[in-house]
Amino acid sequence: MIAALVRFSLIQRLMLLILAAALTAGGVWSFKTLSIDAFPDISSPQVQIIIKAPGLSPSEVESRITFPVEMEMQGLPKQTVLRSITKSALSIIKIDFEDGTDIYWARNQVTERLNQVWSKLPVGVDGGLAPITTPLGEIYMYRIQGENYTNSELRTIQDWTIRPRLRTVDGVADVNSLGGEVRAFEVNPNPQALVRFGLSIEDLQKALENNNRNAGGDRIERDKTMLLLRTVGLLRNEEDIRRITVATRNGVPIALGQVATVKIGSLTRYGAVTADGEGEVVTGLVLLRKGANSRSTIEGIKAEMEALKSTLPEGIKIIPFYDRSELVSAAVFTVEKALAEAVVLVLLVLIIMLGNLRAALTVAIILPLAVLFTFIMMRLTGVSANLMTLGGLAIAIGILVDA
Repeated sequence: MIAALVRFSLIQRLMLLILAAALTAGGVWSFKTLSIDAFPDISSPQVQIIIKAPGLSPSEVESRITFPVEMEMQGLPKQTVLRSITKSALSIIKIDFEDGTDIYWARNQVTERLNQVWSKLPVGVDGGLAPITTPLGEIYMYRIQGENYTNSELRTIQDWTIRPRLRTVDGVADVNSLGGEVRAFEVNPNPQALVRFGLSIEDLQKALENNNRNAGGDRIERDKTMLLLRTVGLLRNEEDIRRITVATRNGVPIALGQVATVKIGSLTRYGAVTADGEGEVVTGLVLLRKGANSRSTIEGIKAEMEALKSTLPEGIKIIPFYDRSELVSAAVFTVEKALAEAVVLVLLVLIIMLGNLRAALTVAIILPLAVLFTFIMMRLTGVSANLMTLGGLAIAIGILVDA
């Protein structure tokens, strides 16, 4: 068999050269387009449901939210594990599926079940499916710095300027904002004023909900011109909130400002971020979408960061402090160095032991072609290049020579 193969190779030299050239081109292209990361993603397909329930205790969240959702999720096709975490005002349900399950199909199944049970949950709950990411999805972190800016202002810039732009980058699942105060309007009721006018907290809440929206009207036609009417009711500042009519007494409207104080404050905080002993800072954490190429995604993030600089307020700086691409580059360089050293050492050993330069060169040519063919198969099967796969490739070189 081997003798026949050798005779065929000697006769069809041109064909072998063409095949070798095609293999080389295909291997190089596959390596350049291969998904490269520092570590392999061995996590099973998982869908997370995150539901926020302000004001509910852990026992209430468990009985009124976690338990009904878990009951609805039981029996999903290809489901392997169903578990949950219940905290004060927060419920997290995790559903694992069989290996190889399409993550988008799994999310579809969970969404259908969640829609069926949502109407049974308490009024005011908020949430849904978590982003399509994994525990290894944290690929880029940065802090926002600016002189003469408060943490609340920096957080607003992060939430409304930087985060929406970074979420448009291909491969980004989500961008989490950490640190700083989230700007909000605070309405503090005056108990004595409420009693005097015969009002309750629920009356204030309903007034705020009903008076924070725009409404469409009819149209007015005059000659050949048509004017569209609308009522502008969205709240824009503290004064708009103070002017809201809560109720009427004896035909006299009672404004919200008469029974409560309004000021700019922040949402309830459960943590903070500090850096270098300088106190609290505002940071952003970019999450990689499951299956995306971390190297190309980080390149897109950096390009978007450069484009963002011209749109940021004066004095605002974005300072990265964690970049997965640096770890990926170091890992790839380590393995590439090991591969090169392995080829050189094998070549030297063959020359010394066999004493035949032509035989050694034959093996030395076959080794890179075998590696390039491996890259082609990795590209076709969707296997990423990481420390595990490339390290195994380096070990396989010695086995290939023995074979």
